[in-house]
Amino acid sequence: MLGLDTAEVQSAKHGLAAGNAGQPQRADWTIDQGWKAYTAAEHGVWRTLFERQSKLLPGRACDEFVEGMRNLPIGADEIPDFRRLSDVLMKKTGWQVVAVPGLVPDEVFFEHLAHRRFPAGHFIRKPHELDYLEEPDVFHDVFGHVPMLMNPAIADYIQAYGEGGLRAQKLGVLDKLARVYWYTVEFGLLRQPEGLRIYGAGIASSFTETVFSLDDTSPNRIVFDLERVMRTNYRIDDFQESYFVIDNLEQLLELAKIDFAPLYRRIAGQPDFDPGTVRASDVVLARGTGRYHGDKRKQSAV
Repeated sequence: MLGLDTAEVQSAKHGLAAGNAGQPQRADWTIDQGWKAYTAAEHGVWRTLFERQSKLLPGRACDEFVEGMRNLPIGADEIPDFRRLSDVLMKKTGWQVVAVPGLVPDEVFFEHLAHRRFPAGHFIRKPHELDYLEEPDVFHDVFGHVPMLMNPAIADYIQAYGEGGLRAQKLGVLDKLARVYWYTVEFGLLRQPEGLRIYGAGIASSFTETVFSLDDTSPNRIVFDLERVMRTNYRIDDFQESYFVIDNLEQLLELAKIDFAPLYRRIAGQPDFDPGTVRASDVVLARGTGRYHGDKRKQSAV
């Protein structure tokens, strides 16, 4: 899970809260990836993560993720070179991958996305951190996010998110827009003829949440509704209690065309929903038992 594979992490990195990685070398916080400096041990961690996730995702990841992975220079043997990734992405959707030292401020993150630059952490987790990391690393950012950037709908949607993030900051409603990113780009599910599939990077890069999101009876799986999602809190410390499901990636592209200002005004002052809330008006694909989080709450109360 992002948070148990990269959780809290993404909230800070991907425009959900300002990060602080120290003084930047450059105004845009980019750095050289330093690909030649990776050690054999670091490439070995990538290999371990890549191989176990690649075995788990068939039949669980959406077709677009699989196609993106197939057409990119991403393999098991070594950490990918951002320059090679960018060469392919640029030709396909006009995106590039830029290295950053870790968490970056919101405005820097949004500015990169608005100009089709995906900021990725250049470091990789340690062997003892395979299932828990406090900050998104190269595996989460590249394995989880980059394959989806090969899809034109996602490519346009994330650029629009960057532009919308800059506006939301000025309006003081970034928390509302951040929830949309969280429940789509990070933890989104979509329906395909064969069943529910993963497209969110926080799930696709997490061994444990891949299984939990699709196979466990605990979480709710609810049809995506924009205003509902904008009012729904999320978990940054554990698995999600609810996942929101879209019909196809073109649905996200439609969101990119919406003027959010009237939505912000409409939901202003309305109460937020807890992560596990199910409303009578929700279209529920699977009502979760809540067992997993309920058991953890009981344990913490003892």
